[in-house]
Amino acid sequence: MKRFIFAILYSILFGLSLHAFHFKLNHPIAEDISRLMPVKMKAIKAEDDEGALQKIVLKARKDDDPISIAGMQHSQGGQTLYPNGILIDMKNYDEILDLNVSRKRITVQSGATWADVQEYINPYGLSLKVSQSQNIFTIGGSLSVNVHGRDIRHHALIETVESFRLLDAKGQILTVSREENPELFSAVIGGYGLFGIILDVTLHLTDDELYQIKTKSLHYDEYTSYFKQEVLQKNEVKMHLARISVAPGSYLDEMYVTDYYMAKNQTRLADYDFLKRETIVALPKFFLGLSRYNDWGKERFWNIQESYTAKLDGTMISRNNAMRSDSAFMDYSNPSKTEVLQEYFVPVDQFADYIDDLRNVLSNEKDFNLLNITIRYVEKNDDSLMSYAKDDMFALVMLINQGTDDESKRNTERVIRSMIDVALAHSGSYYLPYYGYPTKAQLYEAYPHAEEFFHLKKKYDPDNRFLNLFYKEYHP
Repeated sequence: MKRFIFAILYSILFGLSLHAFHFKLNHPIAEDISRLMPVKMKAIKAEDDEGALQKIVLKARKDDDPISIAGMQHSQGGQTLYPNGILIDMKNYDEILDLNVSRKRITVQSGATWADVQEYINPYGLSLKVSQSQNIFTIGGSLSVNVHGRDIRHHALIETVESFRLLDAKGQILTVSREENPELFSAVIGGYGLFGIILDVTLHLTDDELYQIKTKSLHYDEYTSYFKQEVLQKNEVKMHLARISVAPGSYLDEMYVTDYYMAKNQTRLADYDFLKRETIVALPKFFLGLSRYNDWGKERFWNIQESYTAKLDGTMISRNNAMRSDSAFMDYSNPSKTEVLQEYFVPVDQFADYIDDLRNVLSNEKDFNLLNITIRYVEKNDDSLMSYAKDDMFALVMLINQGTDDESKRNTERVIRSMIDVALAHSGSYYLPYYGYPTKAQLYEAYPHAEEFFHLKKKYDPDNRFLNLFYKEYHP
């Protein structure tokens, strides 16, 4: 009798478990890297074939299902998610289709990563013109947010794009360039997946080069003049980045810069062109971890950053390796906390005044855990409708540690809205791939062509086949 009862109970439990498994299978939960907005999707599909992607779009059109598109899902504001929609995971769609070495052109499927491209072109002595400092992202994802990097002679990614093919809301495949479908060219790049699926992209490349690194410490109010005189006006400087302290003893005051000069002896490139892998991870990971918890940790982390950068002075690096950090030391896992990015763009001439106002805003925010600020440069460019570079700008990328509970999100929202107001007061803007803390009014002030962008969305996708939470939050 006991065996019989046990068998019945086992069967019931097995049935419930099987039911729960099938429920999860049929109602998958997706989330981006921030883990702040898990979303139940109707389905998640990953394909490596153009025809299969086309069938997904045509079926979604028939069934009236919304579609969202994802690469590595490092956008943190729901740009890759929509409730009860079809999530298309593009990572398997990753072939290198063509490389023309003499013309310095490459055509690549949009699910390939920058690392894939670098490994393919490095033996030919070629390099990317623009990509993020980290090479883990997909090409399609980077186009959708119109990235920029540390190269000061090539700026937003859109400048390097010759053409791409787009699978649109009707299931048609269009060739898009500055000459062919130019409206879509300026809307799709920086368009956050709202106009269709970017299938493959033809990009302009450049030569790999050997750089000598030079570093310098300075005060924040010296930075603009230093940059204009010692970086922009020297053609031999090809890349640049800076960091400003968030440690209490030198808060938003001390800085150091890293400049990449064209090496005088380019014949030595062969000694440095082997693609590196991140090796020194444990130490910066340890000190970054300490900086999350107290001011002492922030002081130690800043000191480590300064010391490490100073040791780089005079060293050599290839262009491909300078664009290759995988930022493994930033990996972070905590069940109750996460890390979000913010990025603000301010005109070069307003940098010092902006920093003064930002310091005033943040000085009393004891619960706002700012871990790092990296600074790059991006030249004015209005090729993309949703261009963040309304002027020649410094871009300040901020890493913030916050809780995942509602109270923490509300606190972070309040502070970030104040920081955006500071950027806007200095004729600046902010980057859109991050969590939806900004108000709709702030978006329209930062992006004067937003109304035209959303108008084109309605023109090319009147049925809203391609949707995400960013669009839901900010469209008129």
